[in-house]
Amino acid sequence: MFEALNERLTGVFDRITGRGALSEKDVAEAMREVRVALLEADVALPVVKDFIAFATERATGEEVIRSVKPADQVVKIVYDGLVEMLGGEEPVPLNLNAAPPAVILMSGLQGSGKTTTSAKLALRLTKFDRKKVMMASLDTRRPAAMEQLATLGKQIEVATLPIVTGESPVQITKRALQSAKLQGFDVLILDTAGRITLDEALMAEVAEVAAVSKPVETLLVADSLTGQDAVRTAKAFHERLPLTGLVLTRADGDGRGGAMLSMRAVTGLPIKYLGAGEKVDALEVFDARRVAGRILGQGDIVALVEKASQELDQSKAEAMARKLAKGQFDLNDLAGQLQQMKRMGGLQGIMGLLPGVAKMKAQMADANIDDRMIARQEAIISSMTKAERKKPDLLNASRKKRVARGAGVEVQDINRLLKQHRQMADMVKSMSKGGGKGLKQMAAAMGMPGMGGGAGDMARLKALGGGKMPEPTAEDMKAIQDRLAGLGGGQLPGGLPGLPGFPPKK
Repeated sequence: MFEALNERLTGVFDRITGRGALSEKDVAEAMREVRVALLEADVALPVVKDFIAFATERATGEEVIRSVKPADQVVKIVYDGLVEMLGGEEPVPLNLNAAPPAVILMSGLQGSGKTTTSAKLALRLTKFDRKKVMMASLDTRRPAAMEQLATLGKQIEVATLPIVTGESPVQITKRALQSAKLQGFDVLILDTAGRITLDEALMAEVAEVAAVSKPVETLLVADSLTGQDAVRTAKAFHERLPLTGLVLTRADGDGRGGAMLSMRAVTGLPIKYLGAGEKVDALEVFDARRVAGRILGQGDIVALVEKASQELDQSKAEAMARKLAKGQFDLNDLAGQLQQMKRMGGLQGIMGLLPGVAKMKAQMADANIDDRMIARQEAIISSMTKAERKKPDLLNASRKKRVARGAGVEVQDINRLLKQHRQMADMVKSMSKGGGKGLKQMAAAMGMPGMGGGAGDMARLKALGGGKMPEPTAEDMKAIQDRLAGLGGGQLPGGLPGLPGFPPKK
């Protein structure tokens, strides 16, 4: 989402980085370009004015003039301004301190992803907060809206209120409250009817539902790709409903990000969650520090490790750890790493969370490095027999031709994959020697239990923010590099292994 803004801001900071001292003219020029970048990203004009005033005042103060690296200090000031614009340093959790069932009312325009977000939130509360959740659809207008929520409930194994035709939204609300209370549910999520525009009758209806249910949280679900329209929608809803927070959907889209940057400042409401994909588990807690880090190309190491820990199968990880300890790594293991990478968001998703990798996107595109490359490698391994995956040395010329035909690739693609595998297998063998010290670092990056990863590493990574621009240590970056080494061969600029055929040949 913030790709264009990231490129503009990175260009601004690259021009001032390395200068021994910054004059007021340098700062004014940089701030002027930052202002243009924010306006092009569709950030509301009043928000941009306040941001530039804050940053300019800080950037021309004595703190910068006396700084050892004034350009870096300006980057830090812009980072602090972005964090402030996005709502402060600490995420705002849901307030569920109420007699059960605590009611969460979901509101928003039609098509904003409200029903799907209700299911995502229910799954998150069930999985991470250990809450007993019930969902109820109050959308009596949209065809199959109630059935959609019921289907999602079955998918995530969360209870939904049985459908009774002919009831009004207020009647459904009263029945849901009674049912949730009698069955001992901790949380009741009410999915209200969406509206194409700010219809007065529907607004009155949702206000009546709020009066009956007395929600502890009233969340507005807004599509982050709609730009400033989302901001106007939030203001209109807030005038009729006691909104307590925002959920922005499609944060993984290619929008300019202006709505996200403007929402908090214009409405005064905290952004509590981001919908970052179509899957029911693609809901992230909004953290202003981490989003600001992504905008400035600092990556998000914490999010990467969280994804790895959530997607990791503990039994498979332990089995892999035992194999690595013996210096064993076959093509089945490589296929497992590729599948895990896909579950974590694919190559682009992972690269977007690594510091500094945004600058390499053009080179990666020139080298044809994308998620299709992973699919191609998976197809090659799938076209092999079990014996060939276990012992790649069996692949002679005729076998390679057969595999190439099965995978729809050239023989040279198979040779390239086998070369990558040999490099990785050699690395595993060398790391398994000498007490396995290097192997423990690799396992820590993978999050393997008992091998140096786990809660301790997560706590240490979460401490990277602390109100300052996240700057991972050399150990953190080494762990991520080793983790990427399990996804391919070759080298990335800056010592990031893991991507075949990179950098591209000139």
